[in-house]
Order: sequence, then structure tokens, then C-alpha cells
Amino acid sequence: MHIHDDPDDSEYLESMKLQMRQISDEQFHKFEGYAAEIFSAFGLNLNTPATKDTPRRFIKALFDSTEGYDGDPKLLRIFDTECRGEPDCRLSQVVEGPIPFFALCEHHALPFYGMAYVGYIAHENIIGISKLTRLVRIFSKRFAVQERIGQQIADTLETMLHPHGVAVYLEAHHLCMEMRGVRETSPKTRTTVWRGYFAEDPSLRAEFFTACGLQRNER
Repeated sequence: MHIHDDPDDSEYLESMKLQMRQISDEQFHKFEGYAAEIFSAFGLNLNTPATKDTPRRFIKALFDSTEGYDGDPKLLRIFDTECRGEPDCRLSQVVEGPIPFFALCEHHALPFYGMAYVGYIAHENIIGISKLTRLVRIFSKRFAVQERIGQQIADTLETMLHPHGVAVYLEAHHLCMEMRGVRETSPKTRTTVWRGYFAEDPSLRAEFFTACGLQRNER
């Protein structure tokens, strides 16, 4: 068990360290005032028992929903691989999912939410299974786009573990399409990221989807 400390990965290490955002009480109070002005202008009556604290609750909820920017130092711990040179070491997949996630679209600041599935083929190192969930959430609990979340998850796993391959599949509902715009009623956006052996071998991609309990045909 050790902490990943490759000097070439300093940017990654910095992004994973705990970097608590410093928002003062004065700033929070100012932001609440802005929110109150907007809500009132848009028609919300803030002079009722149910709504008088809505601006404060909204700002606090927005802050909590973007806590991914604070980093997660627990993600730095990795372990030696459990594979001891067996013939299938370069084929055996570690797969976790479905991992529920919630994010805020950076285009409209409206939520999108869904499930993530993450897999990798270990080389010299592995990561604790719970850390895959942490990895999904550190990037989804930000202002984001779905495609980037998948790329960031794959980039981080590659940097941490230098695995033989990484697979990431996300499917999500986007409220920016359901509440406004085209107003689709139940659309799902699906994105995939393949790295290493997964990018080269359709059978590994098919195995990944099977392990996830998903019916997909990869060619």
C-alpha cells in the first residue's frame, strides 16, 4: 500500500488534494441577496414562512452540490496488484456500477443525473473499489458536461494506476432538455470512453457491458 507520487503527475496530485473553497459569511450573505433579488423578480413571494429562507437554502444547496471542487485526498491511496502473472492478467476487468451521480450543467446550471459504470484492467496497481465511486462523484459534483466527466475519470485512473485499459460508460437525464429547450420527456444521453486495451478489443468492451448488466453490441 502506498501513495502515488510520480513527479510527472503533480498536476493530478494537486487536483486530488483537499482544497477547501474559502467562502466567508459575508460573501454567503451577499450571494443570498442576489438570489433573493432574482427569485423575487421572477415571481416568487419571499414573504411567506415557506419561502423567506429560500435564498439562503438555495445558495447553500448550490455550494454543497459543487463540493467536487474541494478535492478528495482519500483518492491518493493505491495498492499493489493482486494479479501474480497469470495468463489472464491483461484481460481481467475490475468493474463498478451502477454508480449514481448528480451534476450541474455548466451551460444552464440545471441538474443532470444518472448512472456511471467504471472499469479497468490492472497493471501494477489497483484502487479500492469505493474509490471508483469517489472518483465519479469528485468530477460530477461540479459544473460539468457529461462528456468531460467520463474523460476526467479515465484520465485520473490512467494517471493513478497506469492500467492496461480503462472503460467508462455514463447515461444521464438532462433537465436542461426536459425543463426547457426541446422539452423531451424522458431522454437519456449516453457517453463512453475507451482507453488502452478497451479501445483496441471489441470483445473486452462487450465483456464490460455484460459485467455492467447492460445489453450493448460492440463491434
